[in-house]
Amino acid sequence: MKMHESPTARSGRTLTRGMATLGVAAALLAGCVRPVEGVGTAERWSATRIAGLEITTGASGPRPGVVDARLAVVGSDGGEADRLARNAVDDVQAYWSRELPVTFGRRFAPVARLLSYDSTGPGGTVCGADTQGAVNAFYCPSDDTVAWDRGQLLPMLDDSFGPMAVVAVLAHEVGHAVQFRLRTVDGRTSSIVKEQQADCFAGAFIRWVAEGNAPHFQLSTGSGLNQILATLFFIRDGTETGFEAEGAHGSAFDRVSAFQFGFGDGPTRCARIDEAEVRRRITQPAGDRLTTPGEATGTVPAIDRAALSALQETLRAAFDRDGVTGPTISPSAQACPEAKVTTPAAYCPTTTTIGLDLAELARLGTSPEQGQGGIGDFGAFAEVASRYALAMQHGVGFPLTGLATAQRTACLTGVWAATVRAGRGTALRLSPGDLDEAVAEMLAPRSLIAADVNGAGVPSGFARVEAFRDGFTADTAALCLSRYR
Repeated sequence: MKMHESPTARSGRTLTRGMATLGVAAALLAGCVRPVEGVGTAERWSATRIAGLEITTGASGPRPGVVDARLAVVGSDGGEADRLARNAVDDVQAYWSRELPVTFGRRFAPVARLLSYDSTGPGGTVCGADTQGAVNAFYCPSDDTVAWDRGQLLPMLDDSFGPMAVVAVLAHEVGHAVQFRLRTVDGRTSSIVKEQQADCFAGAFIRWVAEGNAPHFQLSTGSGLNQILATLFFIRDGTETGFEAEGAHGSAFDRVSAFQFGFGDGPTRCARIDEAEVRRRITQPAGDRLTTPGEATGTVPAIDRAALSALQETLRAAFDRDGVTGPTISPSAQACPEAKVTTPAAYCPTTTTIGLDLAELARLGTSPEQGQGGIGDFGAFAEVASRYALAMQHGVGFPLTGLATAQRTACLTGVWAATVRAGRGTALRLSPGDLDEAVAEMLAPRSLIAADVNGAGVPSGFARVEAFRDGFTADTAALCLSRYR
């Protein structure tokens, strides 16, 4: 279909980002692809499995009745936070003691020192830094130390996301020790490569826990894995931190992607993360954050007629194809005999129309800081894009209900996001943090991005994000239509 260039398209428009609050992140939900012996292609990409593992709803956290690890921890007060951390490190090191020889042909030497401190108390010095006020966990390569704050960080993670959040954070820190043992990094390696590798190594370990192998911990692949993704979302970089910055870890989208690489493909995939791979894949741009004049004064551009026209241009660029007529977008929602009305956007196959609830779309498009329950304009636009993706599926003869439909829809919405990023249909463009708005939407209990025509969604936030990431990475609808069937 011939694209229409509007004045908005020529001038461009930046999508703004709303930072998700802890309250939003705490409500988050949870595949990924790992070759699993005996698992067919259909199961690998199934909406009811995570990388070949069944989605489970059992208990997550410490195993009852298991004897605590006896690792020495410098500075420990003997409390619950340190007990949790000690057991976590013990299980992580048990995994690497097995994995390094098998996968990399190297023996794993345990971390030389574990150190606990209280960031609310008198400061000490660890790795040349003052611990007072250091709400953090970190690895110090100079003396091979893993340290954590028992005063604020670990209790906050446990209270907000559950004990497996603490386990995941410490798995990340031990992942840094693994890097130096494998020599995949050195003093010249950028922060973002080190951190993405560590997220990936943590994902590989968490897969081992989910398979039931960890002595001290158990993890459900439903709510338990959801807690870990929520943690990664919460500890993401802010929009002001580009990937070339010292200490950069990545956006939520980037951190979840790296974690999923490890969970799905194992530690050999993690070892391949280097400068070139990161520069090809990372989504948190270097340099200053893109802004509009309105953002510079603290006002967020409204989701108005011009914005919706710009959105429609990008949707046409992503999805319209020969022989398929794109849907009409109506400013009002209407009853549909074939499908339920979903908000803030609904697709009716009878009329080939997407009906919008403009008031709800505007509310959803507000940033979380405004207190209206919004997730930002990119997240809101992605929900509309998901309904356009349904229309495209309808046009080429795919069913519009069921879990496979919901996964295809998430994948195709990722294709739309890639179209925006590439500037095809140049009315809109990505700014740092926009993809995180989509991640927040997909990790929430209700996700329209990963839902069929009736709003029935993929039950796992992990699987939702993976499908979206597949589409974003492939940047082609063909993959989505062939993979999720």
